[in-house]
Parts: sequence; structure tokens; C-alpha cells
Amino acid sequence: MDLNSIYTQLIMEHNRSGHNKKHLQNPDITEKGHNPSCGDDITLELKLNGNIIEDASFTGVGCAISQASTSIMIDLIKDITIEEALNLVETFIGMIKKEVTDEDELEILEDAIVLQNISNMPARVKCAVLAWHTLKEAILVL
Repeated sequence: MDLNSIYTQLIMEHNRSGHNKKHLQNPDITEKGHNPSCGDDITLELKLNGNIIEDASFTGVGCAISQASTSIMIDLIKDITIEEALNLVETFIGMIKKEVTDEDELEILEDAIVLQNISNMPARVKCAVLAWHTLKEAILVL
């Protein structure tokens, strides 16, 4: 199995899984994200405990890339601080823009690294970054 098929498999697994796709009971933050160019539409819900993101989930529709990117992001942000989550957002967006290329810096993204090559597909970039921009909007209002 080559690396691309492993990446594709991971994206498809996250797209199908649905383990992060649900409503939270009484979320502290709800933020909508929409990509008008392809119709991806998500609602991100966060439960906070102080400055820790205790739980997160999403609902909505979209392509496999946007749904997988959202699910992967949620796995990463559970049980970390808002500051750490913002750092992940900046690193992910930097990776997609090819501004962050150092493998040591990218390690914090864990499974999200599978989306690195999306930067070579301009039409899909907005799909991959939708959740990350939505998270940033959600936590910058705090």
C-alpha cells in the first residue's frame, strides 16, 4: 500500500465514521461555517471548561474532504486549551498554504497531515480549511 492510498483511506474513514458528527447537549459555542463555492455547510459546537475545549462536535453536509477534515480537527482539539487549538489552526492553515513545511512543526497535526497535499488541488483547499476557519471564528469571539 502506498502513502497516497493510506491517506485516502484515512480521509474516507473519517468521512464515514460519524463519531464526531452529532449535536452536543448545551454547547457553550456554536459557529456556522459555509463554503459557497461547493456547498459545504457545517455547524461546529464546543463545550468549554474554563479555557479547555472539553468536547466538540459538528453537524452539516459536505464533500468527503470537508467532513473528514472537520472530524480530524475535532479529534485533535478535545481536551486541549483554546490557545493550543488556535496554534493547531495556524499550523494547519500554514501547512495548506505551504508556509509551514517543517516536519517537526507539522507533527502536532497528527492525522491532519494527510490533508497536506490538498494544497496541490486549489479547488479543494476551501473544503479542507472550512472547519479550521470556523473553529478560529468560534474561539476568537471569547
